[in-house]
Amino acid sequence: MLLQYTWFYLWGLLWAVFFMTDGFDFGIGTLYPFLGKSDRDKRVMINSIGPLWDGNEVWLITAGGVTFAAFPQVYATMFSSLYTPLMLILFALIFRGVAFEFRGKIESNGWKKLWDTFIFLGSFLPALLFGVAFANIFQGIPFDGDGIYHGNTLKLLNPYGLLGGVLFVLLFLQHGANWLNIKTTGELRERSILVSKKIWLFLVPVAVIFLIASYFTTSLYENYFKTPALFLVILATVAALFATRFFIEKQLFFKAWFASALTIVGAIFFGVIGLFPALFPSSMDKAFSLTAFNASSSPLTLKIMLGVVLVFIPIVIIYQAWAYHFFKEPVTQEDLDMDEAY
Repeated sequence: MLLQYTWFYLWGLLWAVFFMTDGFDFGIGTLYPFLGKSDRDKRVMINSIGPLWDGNEVWLITAGGVTFAAFPQVYATMFSSLYTPLMLILFALIFRGVAFEFRGKIESNGWKKLWDTFIFLGSFLPALLFGVAFANIFQGIPFDGDGIYHGNTLKLLNPYGLLGGVLFVLLFLQHGANWLNIKTTGELRERSILVSKKIWLFLVPVAVIFLIASYFTTSLYENYFKTPALFLVILATVAALFATRFFIEKQLFFKAWFASALTIVGAIFFGVIGLFPALFPSSMDKAFSLTAFNASSSPLTLKIMLGVVLVFIPIVIIYQAWAYHFFKEPVTQEDLDMDEAY
């Protein structure tokens, strides 16, 4: 049972780390057509995440791989139930990666506008659809005891699902703007600071509405009322959200980015803690829900995977920490003139 407990929260942590790291990439890509007033501005925005975005997506592969290996039944049911949005996310991510590489291959306004569109859509759609998907998981997916989904894609676009999508988009916009505050200079940075303050004003009420809606629409709060100490997770997340604005005002931009990162992690764990022990709850009947105990792999598999994770995840974290430290300075003209630059 301890193994299932451990892997349940590792599963949640890996998704949270993915959203924390790739979240600011999505945010910058979504802000891209609005903040990028010139070709140079757009190149600065792309290159602010250039050395990091593909490494950040390693966490998506890791989270998906853990779902497959530790909870194969969850993987199968999740990908069949959420097939359309997950495939849209996959293609959006593919086209975004291609757009980064292809945008500068031909000096043509039409060519660049085409790939600029893919950068925007490849950032906005995953942010929105991940939010819709996770909000639907929080409230339960209509599948039966055989794992068969009783619904369609439009059924996922319910009010609570869409609210989750909007929340994710705003969280990532805030996170992305905070990263631009670190990595840009001049007028672009001034616009980014102004936008980061405005986004926060929209994010706070949406977060409050989501918390209230979760009380009426989901059963997430049951675990919190059973163990009131868990409300500290919500309080810490709210504190991180307000710390984000405080640090922006003080122009302590790395601290603001770190605070928005903690806000995203806290938002994910708000749902993960509320879901426990369910990883993929059924809205048709609780008996159909897939949990850490009825959908996990064998104890031997979980033990082997835990050993692998304990060895390799710290290595990935150390490497990424080094990369973030190495590329922490603002993007300069010298950086844009390099052959490796986008």
